[in-house]
Amino acid sequence: MSGHAGESVVTGVKAAILAALTLDGFLCALGAVLFLPAYLGSTPFPVSGLLAGAVNVLLVRVAYSVSHNGGRAALPLGGFALGLLLAMLGGPGGDVLVLADWRLLVLLAGGLLPPVVQLFALRFRRLTALGAR
Repeated sequence: MSGHAGESVVTGVKAAILAALTLDGFLCALGAVLFLPAYLGSTPFPVSGLLAGAVNVLLVRVAYSVSHNGGRAALPLGGFALGLLLAMLGGPGGDVLVLADWRLLVLLAGGLLPPVVQLFALRFRRLTALGAR
């Protein structure tokens, strides 16, 4: 097997890993939406928003370590956003998984802000490393 064929196999494996991470982001959104109306006693306790943020940070870090590209590292966030969007749309009977209240804001802020900050930090670290050369 030549070196060029080996490079294409590695590229294919990286693409498959990024596709799996994007699917994981989508599934993370659906899981977070399903656990969003959780209660602790009689108090609403949307812990899934915070857990989604932690999972998305891990997904972004793994995607960045595979691709070393900020755009490709954001693919899991695209899957997460698509999952949230689909959950907010009404179903065939008019059923909606996500209601427009403060828990949705917790899910959006907790699920998207930490990984976006992580992306900026990774990009900034790469830019400063390039500037130091």
